[in-house]
Amino acid sequence: MTTRWLTPEEQRAWRAYIAASQLLEDAIDRQLQQEAGMPHLFYSVLANLSESPDRRLRMTDLAETLKITRSRLTYAVTRLERDGLVRREDCRWDRRSSLAVLTDAGMAVLERTAPGHVGTVRASLFDRLTPEQVGQLEEICTGIAKGLQEPAAGGATEDVPWRRRSSPCSGQPPAQP
Repeated sequence: MTTRWLTPEEQRAWRAYIAASQLLEDAIDRQLQQEAGMPHLFYSVLANLSESPDRRLRMTDLAETLKITRSRLTYAVTRLERDGLVRREDCRWDRRSSLAVLTDAGMAVLERTAPGHVGTVRASLFDRLTPEQVGQLEEICTGIAKGLQEPAAGGATEDVPWRRRSSPCSGQPPAQP
């Protein structure tokens, strides 16, 4: 198989994307750390729960919405739970699942932090784009995300983050109970 190297135009676009995405994530994380003492991921958990019916979602659905592994979500929810911003409940209709629930304290933190977060997103991204570019950005990102989530030929993919299984470190089998 021959390697399809990036063209000079593709290389410039790739490097521009990497620089922009890292700088944008850094700006958002700094703002959220300063105003709420939390990283962007934790804020995203709170925001997604706030938009859900009864401010609750199954953990697996929340992982899929956030496009992260279940273990990463479990870590984030555990930290938010420790701070009283989220709680977990058993899922009545699926005994294997649990629900993440946004508490009143979590909603208050979100309401206090949201204006600064939106201001950072606007200043860092949208104020730098024309309305036409905003539409193009949505179209480009949607196409990339859709392509990366489509099942591989022949069936369901385990390659999306929320379906990945945690593997033991250093090739060691898990400890037996």
